[in-house]
Amino acid sequence: MRGLGVVALLLAAVAQPGAARAESGDIVVGVSIGTTGPAAALGIPERNALEFVPKQIGGFAIKTIVLDDGGDAAAATANARRLVGEARADILIGSSTTAPALAIAAIAQEAGIPHFSLAPLPFTPQIAKWSVAMPPPVPLVGEVLYLHMKAHHVRTVGYLGFADGYGDQWYADLKAQGVPLGFSIVNDERFSRSDTSVAAQAAKLVVAHPDAILVGASGTAAAMPQIGLRDAGYKGLIYQTHGAAVADFIRIAGAAADGVVMASGPVMDPEGQPDSAPTKKPGLMLNEAYESKYGPNSRSAFAGYASDVFVVLKRVVPVALQTAKPGTAEFRDAVRAALLTEREIAASQGVYNFTATDRFGLDARARILLTVKDGKFVAAE
Repeated sequence: MRGLGVVALLLAAVAQPGAARAESGDIVVGVSIGTTGPAAALGIPERNALEFVPKQIGGFAIKTIVLDDGGDAAAATANARRLVGEARADILIGSSTTAPALAIAAIAQEAGIPHFSLAPLPFTPQIAKWSVAMPPPVPLVGEVLYLHMKAHHVRTVGYLGFADGYGDQWYADLKAQGVPLGFSIVNDERFSRSDTSVAAQAAKLVVAHPDAILVGASGTAAAMPQIGLRDAGYKGLIYQTHGAAVADFIRIAGAAADGVVMASGPVMDPEGQPDSAPTKKPGLMLNEAYESKYGPNSRSAFAGYASDVFVVLKRVVPVALQTAKPGTAEFRDAVRAALLTEREIAASQGVYNFTATDRFGLDARARILLTVKDGKFVAAE
């Protein structure tokens, strides 16, 4: 596979740290994502999207080094240390899921390197200086799901989510936003990313008779609850988060996917956006390139997040270059500072306006509602 060959070549570059700066100041972008393991449905499109990003910004070549962390926090830590110490990266990207992304954030703070997470992070003062997140925060996405529930007269909600940080974020948000809207949470069931069945959890939820069920999962693992709930006889509304917005969700869930209500970033349906939407053109451009190579309907929210990092870099790097050259601490700090001054950065998944206190930098333009009809994602009502 061509993509794997590119990664192998880049890995060879990491093994020779002197080569990383041989070409007079290349901008080195170090990436650690989960291209194998339980996060592969997220990491593979993220890796694929890197084929379509700029190869030069501000007159400097972009050297992108991609490492696989398998969705594991310890591996992500090791990768980040390698990218910082051996490759002397100017920018860090990753990981695909929250736990390894937090591990990379810790290294970014320690080394003073701008870090773009491809997973939503629970930001703390300890990681907020050098890290930002490309996906929207859970409360911003959750709001549109809960408003849909309310419009459809949902009163009781069951929850089925990952037994990890992602699942915890969504359950906490369901309580924080859903309960004030009048919802009663009737059950909280969890499963591991590596589980092969949720039959027991689905049976408990069906017995509780909720009007709707929110699934707090991502990638292909989000399809298992969708199938399990329908197989258990659940007839109500099933809601999925933006973490499930990948083509493989439909491929694996099959007929069980029909009728799902899913939050997503706008890259999954730029065709349905008005011409005035700032996310329409970036989304159409990415999807055209991506689907030309990887096939019709292969578009992915996660490809959008990875691609959008470079849309942001196209705005902030030229500003940073006015202060310092790549390969220096001054340049890295100038990139960090430029993230706070550049405004209205229109990308495929939203319009970014990062601040010192808002490390997601997104608003309602970063969310849409999808459903699945006849095996395809379409806009929900």
